[in-house]
Amino acid sequence: MKVNMAETHSLTAAQGRKKWNLPQRGGAEPRKASTDPPDRDTERKLAVPFRGHIPGGMQPGKRIIVIGTVNPHPDRFYIALTCGCGTSREPPPDVALEMCVRFKDRQVLRRACMSGSWGDVDKAVPFFPFIRDQPFKIEIRCEQSRFRVFVDGQQLLYFHHRLTSLKDIDTLWIKGSIIITKLG
Repeated sequence: MKVNMAETHSLTAAQGRKKWNLPQRGGAEPRKASTDPPDRDTERKLAVPFRGHIPGGMQPGKRIIVIGTVNPHPDRFYIALTCGCGTSREPPPDVALEMCVRFKDRQVLRRACMSGSWGDVDKAVPFFPFIRDQPFKIEIRCEQSRFRVFVDGQQLLYFHHRLTSLKDIDTLWIKGSIIITKLG
């Protein structure tokens, strides 16, 4: 599966509701995701924050793969699967999965937003797999009734679908203290 690069945005909290803030554009365009293999001596890096389209939306059997490296002094990072891309000021009203990895308290929080209303936060994980300045591979597998999330090949968590129209989940957001080297 390819994730197509769209505009990049940052996500900030404001008055209990999330707001999207566009980064200022200079003369350079954001880097585009590419299916070309990286050069042997250089590793291709994708701009974070990242927003990309998921062609055809999600469906059972579809996977999202994020390969990257944790920053040397990480705070947190977010990965979200949303229905639509929202606007420059507001996130979309439906977020199928928002996963927040927090380094200070070594937690992986996840929740969903339906029609603009955020649900309860799930916190339990069997281990905390992320290490500062180290590479990782996250795989989000879509199943009939849930997402399963693997990190470096080991299952970390599952998250039951709150939104039932999987094909409408068509946007991947990534923000925070990571460097993305490959998406699939």
